[in-house]
Amino acid sequence: MSLAVLKSRSLSGMDAPAVTVEVHLANGLPGFTIVGLPDTEVKEAKDRVRAALQNTQFDFPNRRITVNLAPADLPKESGRFDLPIALGILAASKQIPGDALDHYEFAGELSLSGELRPIRGALAMTFAMCNGISSGNKRQISFILPRANANEAALVHEAHIYPADSLIQVCAHFASRNEKTRLVRHCPDHQTTPPHYPDFFDVKGQQQAKRALEVAACGSHSALLIGPPGTGKSMLANRFAGILPAMSDTEALEAAAVQSLTRGFAAGHWKVRPFRSPHHTASAVALVGGGSTPRPGEISLAHNGVLFLDELPEFDRRVLEVLREPLESGHITISRAARQADFPARFQLIAAMNPCPCGYHGHTNGKCHCSPDVILRYQSKISGPLLDRIDMQIQVGSLPHADLLKQADGDTSAQIQARVNAAFTTQLTRQGKSNNLLNTAEIDLFCTPDASGAQLLHAAMNRLNWSARSYHRVLKVARSIADLEQAEQIQRGHIAEAISYRRALKE
Repeated sequence: MSLAVLKSRSLSGMDAPAVTVEVHLANGLPGFTIVGLPDTEVKEAKDRVRAALQNTQFDFPNRRITVNLAPADLPKESGRFDLPIALGILAASKQIPGDALDHYEFAGELSLSGELRPIRGALAMTFAMCNGISSGNKRQISFILPRANANEAALVHEAHIYPADSLIQVCAHFASRNEKTRLVRHCPDHQTTPPHYPDFFDVKGQQQAKRALEVAACGSHSALLIGPPGTGKSMLANRFAGILPAMSDTEALEAAAVQSLTRGFAAGHWKVRPFRSPHHTASAVALVGGGSTPRPGEISLAHNGVLFLDELPEFDRRVLEVLREPLESGHITISRAARQADFPARFQLIAAMNPCPCGYHGHTNGKCHCSPDVILRYQSKISGPLLDRIDMQIQVGSLPHADLLKQADGDTSAQIQARVNAAFTTQLTRQGKSNNLLNTAEIDLFCTPDASGAQLLHAAMNRLNWSARSYHRVLKVARSIADLEQAEQIQRGHIAEAISYRRALKE
């Protein structure tokens, strides 16, 4: 009887629970069985592993092979278990030494020729491995995985990553005593140049809209841009990520970990704010995530970045309603009959829309012929509860032809970002987080206006019939305006500007 035991990991949302791969060779009729709740991709591993071993000149045991993926009640998916299964067969049949396998974790999909192909979630798996070490495992465990995933996994500095191109290289690492044939620990290749974004300077005019987006950037506030076609709404939104505060290492790792669960994370995107812009035909599942094996949606892929929804009323109303909870909580829980997954969703929403179906309501050219009922019906596609959760509503007016002929003016993204960084640093020093994340008690503590500002705010609340949520959001926006001016207390002018950004679409 021969038995080999190796370590690997599965994926469950953002978590990567440990999986023990047990390979048992026994006498009897030849066969190859995989147990432990494998899905179709894992069951097909037996054909990939058989061909890979034969094409790399190893002997495939003509015996009864049983592979157990423990724990048995944890669903296993994807081809990440190909490599540990193949190594387990070789170790159990004494073709490679198995005494050193316990010091490594393995993941990788095998081609029929024995080449290693990239996998999903390498960064999440590395996170989980290092957390297990720090929580009590005193032995340093290394990770062997495909070379295409090496830069992504090495973002976790504590991890020992050993990339390989093929099954032969991994076997030589354990079977050969020659140091030249052993795998070399990967040195991370992080981006050293600052991330590049489109520049705000390219947008002509629209100084009021630029000012409003600067306020939104420093306090992490959501914003809705309203204006006729061609006024620069999309240009402003596409440049918004470039004025946000620089990403911290923790934020960058969180964003990279989510992206690794889908198509993988490219090292060139390190510390680049995610910018997601789904088409208005996107489904609710595309936005929040889902599937029989839950995957992150657009709101999670925009974690610590920007989610831009252009032509907001053109989205299905039921699709837009799924944004209400994540905007408040910063995470999304996807529940299925047999599985549940949690994904982070701390995104900054920037949306854009026309004021009416033809787009020219309120335009100086007088082209709009939409009736008041048509305009109201169009704007009502955005529900009141969702609109209540959007901090700022920004009017983006049409530009005179003379301004279009002038050279671009205004501040560059770098100049705006410098002011945003200063205001954000003030927030971190005062309360340890951005203004948008303040709870009710913290609003009472840090967002108290002066007497004149409080009087103006109460008058506006009574006249406009605001909800308590709207009242608190105006205070948080006013706090961000005061932080941009490095003012200790919120004053009447700050309240007045915050109220101007709370324009209701529906009267």
